[in-house]
Amino acid sequence: MSEAQSPQVFLGRQPILGREQQLLAYELLFRNGIIATGNNAEVLDATQATSTVIANAFAELSIGDSLGPYRAYINVDEDFLFSDLIEALPPQLVVLEILETILPTPEVIERCRDLHGKGFTIALDDVIDVTPAFLPLVAHADIIKVDLLGTPAERLAPLVAQLKQHGKKLLAEKVETAEQLALCRQLGFDYFQGYFFAKPTIISGRKLNPSQVILLKLLALVMQDADTTEIENAFKLEPGLTVNMLRLTNSVGCGLSTRVTSLRHAITILGRRQIQRWLQLLVYTNPQSGAAKTTSPLLQLAATRGRLMELLAEHVQAKDREFSDQAFMVGIMSLMPALLGMAIAEILAQLPVAPRVSDALINGGGTLGLLLQLVEATEQLDAAVLEQALERLPSIRPQQLETSLAEAFAWANHLNEEST
Repeated sequence: MSEAQSPQVFLGRQPILGREQQLLAYELLFRNGIIATGNNAEVLDATQATSTVIANAFAELSIGDSLGPYRAYINVDEDFLFSDLIEALPPQLVVLEILETILPTPEVIERCRDLHGKGFTIALDDVIDVTPAFLPLVAHADIIKVDLLGTPAERLAPLVAQLKQHGKKLLAEKVETAEQLALCRQLGFDYFQGYFFAKPTIISGRKLNPSQVILLKLLALVMQDADTTEIENAFKLEPGLTVNMLRLTNSVGCGLSTRVTSLRHAITILGRRQIQRWLQLLVYTNPQSGAAKTTSPLLQLAATRGRLMELLAEHVQAKDREFSDQAFMVGIMSLMPALLGMAIAEILAQLPVAPRVSDALINGGGTLGLLLQLVEATEQLDAAVLEQALERLPSIRPQQLETSLAEAFAWANHLNEEST
């Protein structure tokens, strides 16, 4: 089939965290059909198409590699549940999320028992109540996802207490605020899903800690092409930053045949362009730990945004390195308000960024602003939002987006690999 007719796989990726806010897994949205291409082709067998694109995604797009150490939660409707292709998925990498639209018939319960016996992890989606008819399905599930928005506040604690009697892991989904997270932790939830950690909480008069101040100073120095000795001396004020810089630069392939062993070596070998990129990522690490802490969900999300924007920028303005570098910067810096608790305008006032970078981050303006909107749309489990974002950037084809997504996921996940 031609590109316009072939099934496309579009990934919305939402993180699933543990009780310490460590990244454990992602829920992935797989779609078939045509989006934002003006093609109204009809898919006659939706289940077959969905099954095919999911299976192909693990084979052709190396989604298994892109997930790194994390698992993938995949929505399963009744037709897909009974499809033979579901067994082509790697049980060790996926969690089969049984949609709430599936009735707990004897056939469904038996199919879940069979898949569970073959090593698949079963999760039940959007649970807001447990009826007697639902209990046999609970017996074959490992994880129960509780829909916070769909559960009345006064019913949440009783529902949790009821589910805990069955010894299942509980996942709170649609967690959007720190207050919701605190409540769910108190109630005993094991896992949490949502972008609450990426929502900026702006604190008036917020003061940066010393390492954050130094990092912003370092970024400014590099962007102004300051002397190497001046950059090195600024690093020495926070030794932990040097350790994390070396870990980051050695964890992802930089086209180097040897390991970077010192800060001066990094500055000399990598050059200012690469050092600037790693400094932007370093903001999301903890210098006091002596380790990069790259399992931080904010770091993973920021790294994915930066790399995806850079890859997509090449389709918008080919062979324009400055534009690609600025796209990477916009993606990385877009989450700094959530990290630092400061408005983006206040952060940018401390850095000599280009006007179009500032416009994209503050106003969502220009082509970089449109790219940021597209990248943010890939993080939502809403296909309509993604379609609208793609329509605003006609130079980016759906196939290019899906390939770039897979590459960006892999690049960000490789940040988690320690140098050996």
